[in-house]
Amino acid sequence: CWGIHAAGTSSFANVDDYYHRQAEEGKIRYAVSRMGSGSHLMAVVDARSRFGDAAVKRLHFEVVGTLDGARAALRDGTADLFMWEKFTTQPYVDSGEFKRVGECLTPWPCFMMAVTDKAIATSTPELKAMMKIVSEEAAELTLNPASVQTIAKMYKLEEEDVQSWMARTRWSGKPAVSFQMLSQVMSSLADVGVLERAALLQPKDLVSPITVNDMEE
Repeated sequence: CWGIHAAGTSSFANVDDYYHRQAEEGKIRYAVSRMGSGSHLMAVVDARSRFGDAAVKRLHFEVVGTLDGARAALRDGTADLFMWEKFTTQPYVDSGEFKRVGECLTPWPCFMMAVTDKAIATSTPELKAMMKIVSEEAAELTLNPASVQTIAKMYKLEEEDVQSWMARTRWSGKPAVSFQMLSQVMSSLADVGVLERAALLQPKDLVSPITVNDMEE
């Protein structure tokens, strides 16, 4: 889940309030790590889902490189909003440096597994075994009562925040991808100029021979 953040001293209460104010005052200013990044893509996805295509045309992006760059941009006023994974930024919200003014669920999985054609041709049993291990380790992480404390300590989070993250996170250990989801991702990437729409492939042409269409996604 992505958090939409503003400076802790900002006067608007939520992202809707900010957009409505900017409707009269000017551009919607986002800090992004780089063009084509998740913070850039998700700002476009969120703007379109909340307010339509007209809002997307008013987006302005300040490239800041890193999380520290975004902190500086919100602090000095060169950007008004910044999207980042909500639990990573939780310490800054707790300290009052950031104000979380909204959230946006990622409409596709956060991570994928990619391999070479050679690996598929020569090591399919090993790849399937590796995915099975990932699934088993993820299940162990979820069930182990010490996981919450360990993650909280590693990332300086409150334990209740880690519990919330674990409750809403799912891991897949099977060679399956939703073709519908792939089409949605490609369309979104074309919207922000990362891909050329005319050059988009069919989902079936993007996956390995051992990968099936996950109809459950």
